[in-house]
Amino acid sequence: MTNPRAAYTDFRRRLRAREHVLGTFIKTPTTHATEILGMLGFDFVIIDQEHAPFDRGAIDVMVLAARASNIAGIVRVGDPGEANILSVLDSGATGIMVPHVDSAAKARDIAAACRYRGGRRGFANTTRAGRFGELSFAEHMAAQDAQVTCIAMIEDLAALDHVVAIAAVDGIDAFFIGRGDLTAAIEAPSMTSA
Repeated sequence: MTNPRAAYTDFRRRLRAREHVLGTFIKTPTTHATEILGMLGFDFVIIDQEHAPFDRGAIDVMVLAARASNIAGIVRVGDPGEANILSVLDSGATGIMVPHVDSAAKARDIAAACRYRGGRRGFANTTRAGRFGELSFAEHMAAQDAQVTCIAMIEDLAALDHVVAIAAVDGIDAFFIGRGDLTAAIEAPSMTSA
């Protein structure tokens, strides 16, 4: 008998514990690929709002597909503003990935947008994230603060100068090196080594 796969709600804990997790990017606004990846045993998908045609409605159904397939749905937000982050999290996303985090101040802002306690996330438990009101005020806040993953993308020269300060920000769970933008920023001829 094989061990059952960890629940998508355990993704943040697993990531912070440095467990091996497997995932990929989704750039087509269809639920099928996400469902298939979940069935194959992937741990997460990154729904790419920054570089693909995902509006609020498409993200909503993609996150629903991820949750139904027990795969963590992380949204790479196109707009790192609090309203967009709130929309993504209220739809039930397991977390966010934010492009171009180049300062500790920006890292603090995105971490605060993800958290109720100690943050600035707007409250609503009548969303998918709050199980449409099934979770009480306190249950919803505790679950979301424990489970929502906040990933900063490092892809600018300024970020390289401030990476230690960014890493020290409470609430940033991981970094993702944006190879394409970082390669362009350093004016390298390609992302592959010669």
